[in-house]
Amino acid sequence: MKIGILGGGQLGRMFIQNALNYPNEIHILDPDSEAPCSTISHKFVVGNFNDYKTVLDFGQNVDIIGIEIEHVNIEALKELEKQGIKVVPKPEIVEIFQDKGIQKEFYRKNNLATAPFYVIENATEIDLNKIQLPFVQKLRKGGYDGKGVQIIKSEKDLEKLWNEASVIEQCADIEKELAVIFAKNDHNEIAIFPAVEMVFNDELNLVDYLITPAHVEPHLYNIIHSLVKDYSKVIDSSGIFAVELFLNKNGEIWINETAPRVHNSGHHTIEANECSQFEMMFRAMLNLPFNSIKQKYKYAAMINLVGENNFEGIPIIKNYEELFKKHKVFFHWYGKKVTKPGRKMGHITILGKDYKSIKEKINFVKEKVKIISE
Repeated sequence: MKIGILGGGQLGRMFIQNALNYPNEIHILDPDSEAPCSTISHKFVVGNFNDYKTVLDFGQNVDIIGIEIEHVNIEALKELEKQGIKVVPKPEIVEIFQDKGIQKEFYRKNNLATAPFYVIENATEIDLNKIQLPFVQKLRKGGYDGKGVQIIKSEKDLEKLWNEASVIEQCADIEKELAVIFAKNDHNEIAIFPAVEMVFNDELNLVDYLITPAHVEPHLYNIIHSLVKDYSKVIDSSGIFAVELFLNKNGEIWINETAPRVHNSGHHTIEANECSQFEMMFRAMLNLPFNSIKQKYKYAAMINLVGENNFEGIPIIKNYEELFKKHKVFFHWYGKKVTKPGRKMGHITILGKDYKSIKEKINFVKEKVKIISE
């Protein structure tokens, strides 16, 4: 079986590392000749996954095609599907999550709780009668890792509005930011991973670290699980999906955004769960029965390793050897040739028996391990 993946970043790399356990051939399409997947895929094609012909040509040489990034050429995927090549998730589903406006309408149509919103084509369509200040502006297309999102706090901030198609969203009164990953196959078998609690780096607006199980009241787990289970039923496609959630201070839970792929909020599953998100992606693509995703340790955490400010060039992992002094601490390096401020370079997974010991190890790693450059 030849499996094609659009995107050759760290998500694709970790998928390959899992998929190499099986007798399949992995093909990757990415515009960067030195992308993390370039050295470990069976076939690496340098090309633009947003270009119709490039994606179409790439798909002719595989049996099944998936994604590790949602910003890909949908029309080419639809044509490949017509030609009998399986695409996971379905192109129509990926198309929903490429556009935050369509995504929000999808939640509303399916009665899935989300922040109040309206959509605009340009900045002249702002209506403070619909949603008052402060509010969130999200570009409908192209945003990732906090890019394309800004909070408009005051009338003076209205000058900063992007004059582009956007979602205007009520600010959530956030207690915690959570995420849940679920997988689904063609038999409508569904597997839902335990919820994680995400702690963000305010400066970079991306995940600093996460802990699972999320530190929330027990009754909220049932609410979260029920919401995600209902959500999984309306997704008419196999695949793996990451659902980002807001837990508001009044106890409400809102769906923030969804990624139709493996996700940063699931990296810990490689060591922490009986079956990782990457294994589940593989099984969903090939329509194989799902394995147990039970968490093997009571607590787990994941820390993103990003490039330090004021460093750009060949990466150096400062105090790398210190990690080996700690039990149940696992290092993952993405193989990127150049570090930049805020660039994801790797991650560290931590396992433990209690919340206190997990937090101590998180603090240790954050204090010791830094990504700098020569």
